Amino acid sequence: MGISQASTVAEVATALPATIKVFQQHGIDFCCGGKRPLADACAARGLDVNALIAELQAATIAGDTDRNWEQAPMADLVAHIQQRFHEPLRAELPRLEAMLARVVSRHGDRYPDTLLPLERTFEVLSADLLEHMAKEDAVLFPAIVALEEGSGGGLGGMISSPIGVMEAEHDAAGRALGEMRRLTSGYAPPADACPTFRGLYYGLTELERDMHQHVHLENNILFPRAVGLARSR
Repeated sequence: MGISQASTVAEVATALPATIKVFQQHGIDFCCGGKRPLADACAARGLDVNALIAELQAATIAGDTDRNWEQAPMADLVAHIQQRFHEPLRAELPRLEAMLARVVSRHGDRYPDTLLPLERTFEVLSADLLEHMAKEDAVLFPAIVALEEGSGGGLGGMISSPIGVMEAEHDAAGRALGEMRRLTSGYAPPADACPTFRGLYYGLTELERDMHQHVHLENNILFPRAVGLARSR
């Protein structure tokens, strides 16, 4: 695709997955907030839109090894999301929660305005994400696969309703991630932070990065494809 100032962030990230790293480097939301034109996204971040477009184009020239999920079977995309994001997330959330509890117990009295609300926000996010993934794996994803197979065992034309619920939950997760980033000043540990403290912030940064990619694949590729297929039948 040609990249212009009017292209939306989500359109570029969807058609050209190699550009996702560029968006991440500049802190541009390409998942929940990805429906903005590049010009607007750059204005919000104080970036030169033409310079960003040049970076995006360079990323595509460098090549991209990611699979084209707009063309692949939706069943393959579902399996990819489950294997690449759902399964690791179920292991990572308890690990981060335990690390956060350890940091709060040792440093919470010194950084109460950061660590205590961070712990509360993370606990809600973790519980919500585990429930969210369980619903996707048990109900929505099998319905999407059934829709694609034409087996009649899915939700059919009603698929947009549960998708709307999942998108709303994605928005809520995005707000929680944004709040954690705000509380930690962009996950910048204090100068005297111990290795566990630094490891926690690194892990939360990785969580945020993976969540952006995870939600992008669902909101901008899987869900629109499923809704489009349901409407065509």
